[in-house]
Amino acid sequence: MIKLNHVSKTYPNGTTALRDLSLEIQDGEFCLIVGRSGSGKSTLLKLLTKELEPTSGEIVVNDTPLESMSRRRVPNYRRRLGVVFQDFRLLQDRTVYENISFAQLIAGRSTAEIRENVAEVLKRTGLSSKYNSYPSELSGGEQQRVAIARALVNRPEVLLADEPTGNLDHENAKEVIRLLLDIEQQGTTVILITHDRELVKALGKRVVTLSHGELVSDVPASGGESALQTPELDLPVAKTVPPRRLRSRSAHRTPHEAPVIPIQKRGGRTHEG
Repeated sequence: MIKLNHVSKTYPNGTTALRDLSLEIQDGEFCLIVGRSGSGKSTLLKLLTKELEPTSGEIVVNDTPLESMSRRRVPNYRRRLGVVFQDFRLLQDRTVYENISFAQLIAGRSTAEIRENVAEVLKRTGLSSKYNSYPSELSGGEQQRVAIARALVNRPEVLLADEPTGNLDHENAKEVIRLLLDIEQQGTTVILITHDRELVKALGKRVVTLSHGELVSDVPASGGESALQTPELDLPVAKTVPPRRLRSRSAHRTPHEAPVIPIQKRGGRTHEG
């Protein structure tokens, strides 16, 4: 659970981005944070990732107050979060496989684990055929799905998505939203920051509205499967698939299991990642 208790944030220049914000987001919930530019949405995201500290108030994630978290524990905390940005933030000189595996390398996973886990999220996001492509060779929707795969590969408890459809056309936006709904159905908490009112209306999820840093409304989800299948987005109901546990060592693979994926380097040389 994520709890914000009377959280305020004032920047050094005197601008107050959040004012006395109190909010609870339950485990496994899909929550939309909406508001105009300057409403405090981005500041809230940075507080949740500990990029910023609140001026006052308390933020508690899974019973852990963030203000009491030592600097040494912050990297481990951030690995429990997945963050997706509007501008993708992919490494342009690295392949899809390398972009996703980077998060696993930082987490200290073995080569065998990385191969298996990256193959799994590529399949989950519909990108198995793109593992050796570079970002410049992908569409905007495919790049955003790579960013989501990268956010998912460490099995985060919470996925923070900051305007993930903002740079996409309608069809690609639908694919991204379908993927986020599937992620929620598998038990991950999804916090989606957006200003797209049509998207908000179509999803039927809980909507928290900020204005000038204050909470002005908190509307619960409309509920039921009807919220997942709407004429506006033509969204199918996502199937619930229990998440697989990460393996500590590579097991013997049958032909149907995750393949060994090579990394294609520029210049024509290929080696296994």
